[in-house]
Amino acid sequence: MSQIKIFDTTLRDGEQSPGVNLNQLEKLEIAKQLERFGVDRMEAGFPSSSKGDFNAVKMIADTIKDTSVTGLARTVKSDVDTAWEALKGAAEPCLHLFLATSPIHMTYKLKKTPEEVIDTAVEMVSYARQKFPQVEWSAEDASRSDWSFLAQIIERVIDAGATVINLPDTVGYTTPLEYGKLFKFIKETVPNIDRVNLSCHCHNDLGMAVANSLAAVENGATQVEGTINGIGERAGNAAIEELAVALKIRSDHYPYYTRLQLNEIKRTSDLVAKLTGMYVQSNKAVVGKNAFAHESGIHQDGVLKHASTYEIITPEMVGVGSNTLFLGKHSGRHAFKDKVKELGYELPDEKLKEAFNLFKELTDHKKEVTDNDLFTLLTEIQTDTAAVDRYQMEMFQVQYGSANIPTATVLLKTPDGESVQAARTGQGSVEALYKTLDSLIEENLQLTDYQLKSVGRGKDALAESHVQLVVNNETMNGRGSAQDVIEASANAFLDAVNRYIVHQKTSIKKEVVK
Repeated sequence: MSQIKIFDTTLRDGEQSPGVNLNQLEKLEIAKQLERFGVDRMEAGFPSSSKGDFNAVKMIADTIKDTSVTGLARTVKSDVDTAWEALKGAAEPCLHLFLATSPIHMTYKLKKTPEEVIDTAVEMVSYARQKFPQVEWSAEDASRSDWSFLAQIIERVIDAGATVINLPDTVGYTTPLEYGKLFKFIKETVPNIDRVNLSCHCHNDLGMAVANSLAAVENGATQVEGTINGIGERAGNAAIEELAVALKIRSDHYPYYTRLQLNEIKRTSDLVAKLTGMYVQSNKAVVGKNAFAHESGIHQDGVLKHASTYEIITPEMVGVGSNTLFLGKHSGRHAFKDKVKELGYELPDEKLKEAFNLFKELTDHKKEVTDNDLFTLLTEIQTDTAAVDRYQMEMFQVQYGSANIPTATVLLKTPDGESVQAARTGQGSVEALYKTLDSLIEENLQLTDYQLKSVGRGKDALAESHVQLVVNNETMNGRGSAQDVIEASANAFLDAVNRYIVHQKTSIKKEVVK
């Protein structure tokens, strides 16, 4: 069996999903988990797009040592130089250069002739190799490019020093048969292709990203690119967890292996879902909550007699286990610290103390604390907003009932340190609360999405809320948790607003790159 390398772009292509705005510590937590998961290379961001992205990429590159870290760059010298400054501290720094090769992109976006595109690609790959030991070159929109032109430019960039060639299906247009034939053609036509790893990068616009990626593997791809939970622009990317499990379960058909630790799949999926606010649908393959649920009586009977009758994937394989009870109100700091490490978190003493205090507050209201509860609590404190003045809830009160008009009263501390108060009514308790908050906040706000879910089961389960707000024309996600659903909703609303304030004050802006 030969190895298929896994290139994860959750922190770059995945973060380009509308409304996703991870701060630096959240990105670092995801990077650490990707390292535990066993990805071969992670794309930490696009360093030249903003100061914030540069700092995040640098922090990840300086921290992660068991996984190669890469950053995206256009075929511009300043992009390459900026990326090197961010990535030079990595154990194996890599640069990901991209340049469009399809006729429609070259004509309307680049406004370059094919010859000019080849010259630019060769020049920049050669320049990048003066700094980086590893350079991946991507032919953007390869699936709609002329195959003969692709073969020509690929041969030239390999001679210039490229170590990985990536053929992206940038707009999710191709089919498995077409994409497989493209890789077969490149393998058979480019004379120096054996000097590089051949990579695939598929988008999911037609729902075929995973199938297209597997077709590429069958026809010579040695690296697969994707994201956790398949997040990304538009309909997203190939889901790495689905690819990994498919290669494992159907090893009779795919004689390949990866170095991924499959029992880390669920934890990785949950972390990305919580921090991005992009929750996994119930029927999602591999990680959805219904992936191992059986409602049909016939299915239930079969599974009880022998699991393999209706389960081709065991829950344990992907890290789905019993949500064991582990701590209670009498648990001490040492036991709490050990459990935090077991869940994969590394917290400084200050954050650990904050987490322990929140845990103790939780045990005052919740008798049985589960792994899911603690996981939610730990993700809530992963924030770097402490140094920025922001909105803080000082008090809120909601009155509602079947015979009363829901009314919310809020006392709020503004970023300027002023305490302001207001009351508003609404059709429901959450609407009344949000209208009141909106009246007290200076920014122009529009609520575009609101979600509420429970963490675990039982009447004392934690509530977790997620909102999407358009704040001064910029889409922001916010999340919050609490014992009370109204408090969780308020926390999520303020979290979205405060993320906008932090982005503005630290000049963190994303540039969308396909």
